[in-house]
Amino acid sequence: MAVRVATWNVNSIVPRLPRVLDWLERTAPDVVCLQELKNTTEAFPFDPVKALGYEVAAFGLGRWNGVAVLSKIGLDDVVRGLPGEPVFDGQAEARAIGATCGGIRVWSVYVPNGREPQNPHYGYKLEWLAALQNVVRTELAQDRPFAVLGDFNVAPTDADVWDIAAFAESTHVTEPERDALAKLREAGLSDVFPRPLKYDHPFTYWDYRAGNFPNNKGMRIDLVYGNAEFAGAVTDAYVDREARKGKGPSDHAPIVVDLSR
Repeated sequence: MAVRVATWNVNSIVPRLPRVLDWLERTAPDVVCLQELKNTTEAFPFDPVKALGYEVAAFGLGRWNGVAVLSKIGLDDVVRGLPGEPVFDGQAEARAIGATCGGIRVWSVYVPNGREPQNPHYGYKLEWLAALQNVVRTELAQDRPFAVLGDFNVAPTDADVWDIAAFAESTHVTEPERDALAKLREAGLSDVFPRPLKYDHPFTYWDYRAGNFPNNKGMRIDLVYGNAEFAGAVTDAYVDREARKGKGPSDHAPIVVDLSR
């Protein structure tokens, strides 16, 4: 059985909804992880998404975060938020949601940005990633395909940013952040993208500033980390750059992963 799984930071679901619906129809993923909804759970546009055949589990508190899982192959065992996750400014944020879809366990994650290394948000980011590591270890104890997908706000290597010199003294590339990703890999996950791709430097995010996208001044910070059963079933994986083009796009492109089960 072929299963198509995708992840996309939509950078606000309501204004992006026509593009998202069109993309869902054209790409036909079976499971979709969304991030940065920027609305509440209740305000998610359930009806038009369900009209395309998806079950929806959403988790949003408004403002700058919010995550969801859409599925055409079942949606069970939904968990909103990371067990034991830290808070920022006294409040837990809507940054993670887990669900089981057709026997595949997925977590849609929107890792805190961190802002800059001297900012308290950076410490929050590292604490949040530590909580994610604990969830991953628990999930890996189960015998099923499992993946964490989403906007990690970390570029795994220097090759995952357009110019490492441009990121001096910045978040997303610091050693502690990359160590947190390494701990996920050491626990038993792998990046599904160490494979031949359709083009060099498969970035997933480009700032809106003029020229960044056409000049490919981007970053690879949206990731799919899967266990051996998930990664071993991957037959294709690509960044859908076309979804970043045109009027009013998200500043992120979707990642699409095809599995054979």
